[in-house]
Amino acid sequence: MSNRNRILLFLGGIVLGIAVGFLVGQFRAGDASGSGQAATANDAGKETTWTCSMHPQVQQPDPGKCPICAMDLIPAGSAGSLGPRQFAMSAEARALADIETTPVERRLAEAEIRLVGKVDYDETRIKTIAARFPARIDRLYVDFTGIEVKEGDHLAHVYSEDLLTAQRELLVARGNPSQREIVRDKLRLLGLPDAGIRAIEETGKTSDQMDIDAPTGGIVIERLVSEGAYVKKGDPLFRIADLSEVWVKLEAYESDLQWIRYGQPVTFEAEALPGREFEGIVAFLSPSLDPVTRTVNVRVNADNPDGALKPGMFVRARVTSRIAAGGRVVSPELKDKWISPMHPEIIRDEPGPCPVCGMDLVKASELGYAVLEPENPEALPLVVPTSAVLITGERAIAYVEVPKTDRPTYEGREVELGPRAGDVYLVKSGLEEGESVVTQGAFKIDSALQIVAKPSMMSGHESPGGHAHFDDWDLSAEAFGEILNDYLALQNALAGDDLETAKKAIDALAARETIRKYAPATKIIDRLAEATDIEAMREAFAPLAYGMLELAKRPAFAESGKDLYRAHCPMAFDNAGADWLQRGEEIRNPYFGARMLKCGTSAPVEPAREKAPATHHH
Repeated sequence: MSNRNRILLFLGGIVLGIAVGFLVGQFRAGDASGSGQAATANDAGKETTWTCSMHPQVQQPDPGKCPICAMDLIPAGSAGSLGPRQFAMSAEARALADIETTPVERRLAEAEIRLVGKVDYDETRIKTIAARFPARIDRLYVDFTGIEVKEGDHLAHVYSEDLLTAQRELLVARGNPSQREIVRDKLRLLGLPDAGIRAIEETGKTSDQMDIDAPTGGIVIERLVSEGAYVKKGDPLFRIADLSEVWVKLEAYESDLQWIRYGQPVTFEAEALPGREFEGIVAFLSPSLDPVTRTVNVRVNADNPDGALKPGMFVRARVTSRIAAGGRVVSPELKDKWISPMHPEIIRDEPGPCPVCGMDLVKASELGYAVLEPENPEALPLVVPTSAVLITGERAIAYVEVPKTDRPTYEGREVELGPRAGDVYLVKSGLEEGESVVTQGAFKIDSALQIVAKPSMMSGHESPGGHAHFDDWDLSAEAFGEILNDYLALQNALAGDDLETAKKAIDALAARETIRKYAPATKIIDRLAEATDIEAMREAFAPLAYGMLELAKRPAFAESGKDLYRAHCPMAFDNAGADWLQRGEEIRNPYFGARMLKCGTSAPVEPAREKAPATHHH
């Protein structure tokens, strides 16, 4: 991280601290003034007891400062009127904290899936031209690949004795109608057109040479013969691809498959044709997953009338899915429609055969589309913006604006989420339609709750994999360097998907006497040793990574800690995120390995300030 970025982060922290402090001050000031005035108006003649929100044991008859923490005292009962997860502030404090809210609503969510891939030939439009009789290639009209031909264009000129023999048989059979028709059919099978057959009958002239013509238009993608070569019946001569339609082969991550359906429209752009958009239809989803990339092949059929799309071009595509309650993909325009299972462009109002392949049409619901009932309001999902949700480990937290209060008041809720769809989450429980959730400033509210001695909705829960705290581990610099080397060997083995090397690194850690003398480290290493596969090992690795990050900050270990970086992957553990310690700036992700080796960001580990020695417990 550059010095400029560090300075910006430092200033940002100062601004956030000032904002939270002011926000809390406004909260206390509002309580003191507003509640004090209320007490004066409603309880004239009664004494008001003043207390501290941080130290409720303080009880005084007059306002002032808390003798313990010097905070402003508030009227007793004013803070108690709020729930343990609620926080109130003045309108001025809300404006300063820049709190924004958005109503929870029921509507179809939209998930935009972005995919990458390449243009390829439409395999159904590739034709092979083969020899219909033994022949010698006397001349090639098409003598290189890539040339465009039209139907009927000459491809090659050949010599064949079999062709000459068949023509003579036709002349012999002219007086026998039934035999003549048999010979005519034979010549048709050899590739002779009807006009050529009639010319032989009318003129009586035969020839041992013939032109082979293109049966279809397209691009010659393969030439399999040379001039002077002899070919047998059935030998392939050319392959021609019709590029009026192409396939676009895309790769979809397994997490995106829930939103992709056969027959969905796809919009894509080719890297070589910036600014131009093309459209296609999802025609095939591979039944298997690539174990290395964790992706599934998705094939899109696209029109290419002007030939602008060329096989091999790199493309970026997007599919937009509309999501109903329960994470079901819906397409209202396909309600009560019938689709061809082989040709998704064929859509009909009634059942019947596909006009292209003859297969029976099927209902759209059989292809994975949910039927949306407009009369059922709960068919629409309850959605909130992703910015409204604070995720900590397995919990999801949202702050809701409490209605009908004299001051802006917010309440923390634990929310059960469904899948994420674009910039919203589907909500299973915890929120109601019409409630307003905080979409900006939720962290400030949560921090302010802690300052006024109320429990944070975010506290007390660990990130996936847990955090290890090695504050009281009495280690020498030499011992730390040895453990660091074994740890880095394990981190690199996990990044390289190397289970055997990872086991050896764990065995080396387990054999170190310094680890066996320290219970928290022993517990982590034992859990790592129990892991039988690399995914379990990665989960058990996270607590060790956090512990090593703490140790690396000790000034006493600065020599061993040279060139150490703190890396962060936001997608680890189902998008909860996780950190690790690594040597060097280049990301080597131990939580994903080759699947997403470069996923993450890194910053140098900065030594912590010296502090007084801690009391050691072993």
